[in-house]
Amino acid sequence: MLQADAERMAIPIVITLNGRQEQLNVAPWVTLLDLLRGPMELPGTKKGCDHGQCGACTVLIDGQRVNSCLKLAVTLDGAEITTIEGLGQPGNLHPLQQAFVDHDAYQCGYCTPGQICSAAGLMSEGHAHSREEIRELMSGNLCRCGAYTNIADAIEQVMGQTSKDFKEAAE
Repeated sequence: MLQADAERMAIPIVITLNGRQEQLNVAPWVTLLDLLRGPMELPGTKKGCDHGQCGACTVLIDGQRVNSCLKLAVTLDGAEITTIEGLGQPGNLHPLQQAFVDHDAYQCGYCTPGQICSAAGLMSEGHAHSREEIRELMSGNLCRCGAYTNIADAIEQVMGQTSKDFKEAAE
């Protein structure tokens, strides 16, 4: 399809991306993943399988973890989207990012952005109460290096800190 056709067919949307409101014109066939990595210039979200099977493209949409390769950008008008770039910054890492460093849970690093976004979503869902549940609920995120034990260690560390922080705040 020609660029002129794409521009003519573009649909206006407004999203909040990593805390900033963005007004965009998006062709109906553009996935969120391609929007993020292309025009939005956010390369942290990785393109793995492009079929929703590996989790490398996981981002948070309205706080829920979603495979961005399966989500058409035009369906997200009004949505709040958080990518790995929106979770923490160099010198001010998100607790999950720091835990991944502490536990060597990143190995080659390709899956790490999706793993961390998925872990952030997992924690906000509140369904994981044991290591087994963490492993099961993170099973949609594949790691070709096999760092699953370290990833579970990192998530457990942050969940423990969060639980402790909540208990202390309640007292």
